[in-house]
This record gives sequence, structure tokens and C-alpha cells, in this order.
Amino acid sequence: MGLDLDAAAGLLTVRGERVPTAELRRAPEAVPDGSVPIGTRDAAALRLTIDGRPGHIAPGQGRWTRRSHRVDVIYGGILYRLLPDSPSGSRLVKDGRRIADFSSDGAGHVWADWHQDVAPPLREDAAVGYALATAFGTGAEPSWRLLVRAVADRVR
Repeated sequence: MGLDLDAAAGLLTVRGERVPTAELRRAPEAVPDGSVPIGTRDAAALRLTIDGRPGHIAPGQGRWTRRSHRVDVIYGGILYRLLPDSPSGSRLVKDGRRIADFSSDGAGHVWADWHQDVAPPLREDAAVGYALATAFGTGAEPSWRLLVRAVADRVR
């Protein structure tokens, strides 16, 4: 599996023998946000293709709750959601059913643990999961910890 993220250019490419090529591009005019590997959570500034066919991507705002860090993709009539469920991990849900758990180290390395009933995963499932985990990272702090940090930052 090849995961090639060029954060400065706003381009992620996922490719491999067993996955279709997935590309996620940030619009050139989008101002890069360093808190997200792909550089933005603005859906209007992102274009996703898998095997050259477009997918619809809708990232959450990534604010106070773990749920706000979710990223939804509709591809081939299927709804995928990458949703943080711990400080370091996220689950991949396909049409409401959990199919994998992803983790990443923030340096471009991503690991997937596919649930037994979907192993091996469909090619498109793997392409979407790896693309989202690489482009947006995995995991998110609990709401209470984010709130404490925000208050502490304001007090300083």
C-alpha cells in the first residue's frame, strides 16, 4: 500500500496492487490549516476521486467533540464515515456497520484492523479508509480535555 501525502501541495494519493487509486486534492486557493494533514476540513476545497470516479466528501468541523472530527464520504452509493473513538484511533463505518479500526502516527504511517466478517476488505473500502485516515489523521481527545485546554489557553 502506497500512501503519498504532499501536505504543501495538498495532494494525497493512495495506491497499491489490491486497491484502486484514490486521490484527495485540496484546492490551490485554500489556505492550508496545519492541524489537518491534508490542510483543510472545508468540503468545498476538497476533491476526492477513486479510480477516476468522484466521491463526495464532507468533513466535520473538528472542534469540541470527537464526533465533530468525523469525515463522511459517499462513493458508489455507499456512505462511509471515519469517526474517532479514542485519543489515537478511529473506526471506519460503512452504511452504518463498523468494518475497521484505523490508527496513525501523524507521520504518514497508517494501520488498519479489519473486522473478521469483512476481511479481506473490498478494494474500495480499503482505498476510502486509508485515504481518510491519512488525510485527516485518526483519534481525537475527549470533549472535557479539549474544553480544559481551551480554558487554559484563554487564561494564559
